[in-house]
Amino acid sequence: MHLLGQAAIFLLAASAAGAAVQAAQAGAVLGYLASGMVIGPWGLGLVGEVEATLNFAEFGVVLLLFLIGLELQPSRLWVLRRPVFGLAGRRWR
Repeated sequence: MHLLGQAAIFLLAASAAGAAVQAAQAGAVLGYLASGMVIGPWGLGLVGEVEATLNFAEFGVVLLLFLIGLELQPSRLWVLRRPVFGLAGRRWR
């Protein structure tokens, strides 16, 4: 199966499972994980090419990190320096 077909299967399964889980008042991430287990090679086997799936997943992680970077504000990071770095933030004062 080509990458476009796999992407369509991933998007359809993730959107359906995400909507179903959100209707049950749980986090959408649970639906995404469940849909990945169902359509993967050890579930129904709709997407069996593991290498292509890993490449597709890496691209998704890159996009996720990019979106997180767009949402971050430097002032918020400066406030969080003590909880993130612990006592090391006190020396830089």
